[in-house]
Amino acid sequence: MTAVEPIIRLEKVSKSFGPLKVLDEVDLAIEPGKTTVVIGPSGCGKSVLLKHIVGLLKPDRGRVFFRDRDITSLSERELVEVRRHIAFLFQGGALFDSMTVKENVIFPLVEHDIGTLQEHSDRCREVLALVGLNGLQDRFPEELSGGQKKRVALARAIALGPEVILYDEPTTGLDPIRADLINEMILKLQDALGTTAVVVTHDMASARKVGDRIVMLYRQRFIADTTPDRLDHVDNEAVGRFIEGRASQDELEQLQSGRFLAREE
Repeated sequence: MTAVEPIIRLEKVSKSFGPLKVLDEVDLAIEPGKTTVVIGPSGCGKSVLLKHIVGLLKPDRGRVFFRDRDITSLSERELVEVRRHIAFLFQGGALFDSMTVKENVIFPLVEHDIGTLQEHSDRCREVLALVGLNGLQDRFPEELSGGQKKRVALARAIALGPEVILYDEPTTGLDPIRADLINEMILKLQDALGTTAVVVTHDMASARKVGDRIVMLYRQRFIADTTPDRLDHVDNEAVGRFIEGRASQDELEQLQSGRFLAREE
């Protein structure tokens, strides 16, 4: 069987912010057409990883490839073309409050000077229908629920027909039912568009539902690489505690002594 060439590849990527090391020689290959879920504790570098994939951050060391192109060496101008193929769904949705739903959705088309006004309207209708919101074109973000805002942001993310969609905590801030609706949207888009997805989340229900593969980032490196049905069988204490939502004995002792709170502040 011929090995599938990865669409995204990170090779020995390291990143620090001042004295804080976030990624330490991280390797990751993303298979096209699949959903890779990245889990891990808050602040472990999951969102930093996504920003390296789309070129918003450059590694201190190592390289990032989109297909066979090393994007770490590209200028901002050169990255524009690469980013047309990679959509980024930010954690909060990042809609423009002063723009209508339609204006938000077609913003990438306008920015890249793609299509006519009629084609913009047609594409807006098409992608809003995919996320179940066609007919809300004239509303403003303040008139939408939290789940609707996420779905509008998702419609905007796919307006250019990307090959890859990066999701940064897509279910954060939503109740379980709305969160599950976003999970269904992710599955629907992968099926309808054949996209590759990288989903960063700490929502284990979401990770298990949407993922073809789950990797866990912990203390600057990946410590697990498995599938949803094998996740519970990973022989690693940190992985077990994370998926069960169980604090370590050391963390509990720190909490009792007050050292944990002092450190967190």
